Parts: sequence; structure tokens; C-alpha cells
Amino acid sequence: MSARHIRHKLVLAVAVVLLVVVCALAWSFSPLREALDVPRVVTSLRQIAQHFGLVAAVLAFALALIVAVPLTFLTVVFIVALGSLNGFLCVMLGAQLGALCSYGLGAALGRDILRKLGGERANRLSQKLGERGLLAIIAVRMVPVAPFAVINMVAGASHIRLADLLLGTFLGMAPGTLAIALFIEKVLDAIQNPGRTSWLVVVVLLLAIGAGVWAIRAWWRRALRH
Repeated sequence: MSARHIRHKLVLAVAVVLLVVVCALAWSFSPLREALDVPRVVTSLRQIAQHFGLVAAVLAFALALIVAVPLTFLTVVFIVALGSLNGFLCVMLGAQLGALCSYGLGAALGRDILRKLGGERANRLSQKLGERGLLAIIAVRMVPVAPFAVINMVAGASHIRLADLLLGTFLGMAPGTLAIALFIEKVLDAIQNPGRTSWLVVVVLLLAIGAGVWAIRAWWRRALRH
């Protein structure tokens, strides 16, 4: 690769990552967040599923992840719109597809740059990350430290294998997504029909979910240190 070609790829890679980060910030802090009105999105998703089927809903979920719509928001609205089972399947399949696309983009834009410009130290670090790629991906899925698409692009530009990314995405997302799918109806019922008993059930459920997530995260942190 010529120096000029490397420079162009580096500029393009930085531009793409910045675009994803800007999109993530825009969905949270700009007028664009008004587009994430929950009732409106839920209605639109139900119409998509009715007219075009679940495959279209999966594609919509993946596309939304690629443009950095927050994962937690997407998970909740898709499960509310499609129901527990269909929503869970759509979220998990859409996450796999979104991860695959972002990983491929990162590999195309950044892998050569990492090898050429990163030097021996950066390449060794990437290799070490690749050795624990599965655990690393599970950890960042359970404790998100960056937008979903950015993590996938960084993985694509490193030594993390695609199989580790996809499996880690599934294992890291499955517990939280399953908990939302199982208990979202009880939470919504408590909001729509408030009462002492319903809110007590919600509090107990949230405490149980929180304790479970904390225990799993602590276990993975210990696993990553060994």
C-alpha cells in the first residue's frame, strides 16, 4: 500500500467512526431524538411486521443499529411492538446482522491501516485482544462502553474473529434481552394500572434482574482478568 492510499483509508476510517459517534449523540441530545417517540415507533414497527413480515423488522433493527440508534431503546420498543417471543427473536437476529455489517466495514477500512501504521506494539495488543475476543465482546455487550456499531467496527479492524463477535454478541445480549421480553408486560401493566401490589411486583422484578446482571458482570470481569 502506498502512503497516499493509507492516508486516504485512514481519513475515511476516521470519518466513518466520527459519523457513527455523531449519530449516536444526535439520537440522544439533538432534535433528532423526537423521532424516537415510543408510541410512534411502536405503531410503525407493528405496521412493518403486519405488511412485510418479521424479516423486514429484523432488517429495520439491523439498520437502526448501524446508524447508532441506542440499543436499549430499540430492544424495548421492538419487544413491546412485536410481543415477547417475536420481539426477542427480532432483537437477537437483528443484532447479529447489524454486527456483521459493521464488522465488515471496520475490516475493510481499518485492518490494513492497523498493520501498516500501528507498529509492532499496536499489532501485539490487537493480537492479545483477539486471543480473548469472545470474552471481550461478551463484556462490552453486557457493559456497553461505546455505541454498538463503533464496537463492531473496532473489532473488525483488530484481530477479533467474526465468529467471536457474533457469539459474544449473542451471549452478552441474551440475558438482558430475555429479561426484558419476560417482564416488560408486567412493567407496562403497572404503569397503566398503578397499584401497590403491581408496583411491588415491579420493584421485586427489577431488583432480581439487577442482582442477576451484577452477578454475571462480576463473573465476567474475573474471567477477563485470568
